[in-house]
Amino acid sequence: MVHRIHDTVTLNNGVKMPWLGLGVWKAQDGEEVEHAVEVAIHTGYRSIDTAQIYRNETGVGRAIRRVGIDREELFLTSKVWNKAQGYDSTLEAFEKSCRRLQVDYLDLYLIHWPVKGKYKETWKALETLYRDGRVRSIGVSNFQIHHLEDLMMDCEIKPAVNQVEFHPYLTQEELRAFCKEQQIQVEAWSPLMMGHVVKDETIRQIAEKYQKTPAQIVLRWDLQHQVVTIPKSVNEKRIIENSEIFDFELSEEDMNRIDQLNRNHRFGPDPDNFDF
Repeated sequence: MVHRIHDTVTLNNGVKMPWLGLGVWKAQDGEEVEHAVEVAIHTGYRSIDTAQIYRNETGVGRAIRRVGIDREELFLTSKVWNKAQGYDSTLEAFEKSCRRLQVDYLDLYLIHWPVKGKYKETWKALETLYRDGRVRSIGVSNFQIHHLEDLMMDCEIKPAVNQVEFHPYLTQEELRAFCKEQQIQVEAWSPLMMGHVVKDETIRQIAEKYQKTPAQIVLRWDLQHQVVTIPKSVNEKRIIENSEIFDFELSEEDMNRIDQLNRNHRFGPDPDNFDF
């Protein structure tokens, strides 16, 4: 069970990854993202999730240096964007991400989307980076079961993480079961349904019962499902609030009530049908 903000899960290669992190999608480079990262680290977060396409790696790197925390204490994730996929271009994209973040290595590097005809070559580049010690763990994002099966037919190193859209309206049961069987850690992006959690009556009722916010209920639900979660916020109050999920536990009955909200609804793009 996850009891503290510093608690970690051990990935399939032995690397320890925090259960809770800060996502910085849509955070503006410069003051906005820098403030969010600084608040998060001061609050106790140790995992920061960014990406090439977010265009805010520079600000993330600046904030990390400013708080003066040891690099070894942090868990930094970035992702290679679709247009950079391919072997050589991925290696180049990785170096650029490290330069923007001003770090020598990443803790986790992901393929952002399963670009058809490209992701296997991209994965070979990630394996090279892993073998060279430039990244401590490698994984994928938005991969369905068939993408993972296809990748694992040829790969030499199995993905450590699959970061996917996961929330009460999209519980991804089959995918989670497959990943568990394959020892691939599932990580949730958009865990708060792009803000829609506050509108769901069931979640609001459960929040009242535990004297917590709807967001805190859903983030706790993630953790009790053994899913790493990275809620995105640039609001200081919410960043702190999102971390206050370690002092209570949802009952099995309430976990089931939230599970039953599933409607296989995506707020983000479909991994089998995207054109970017």
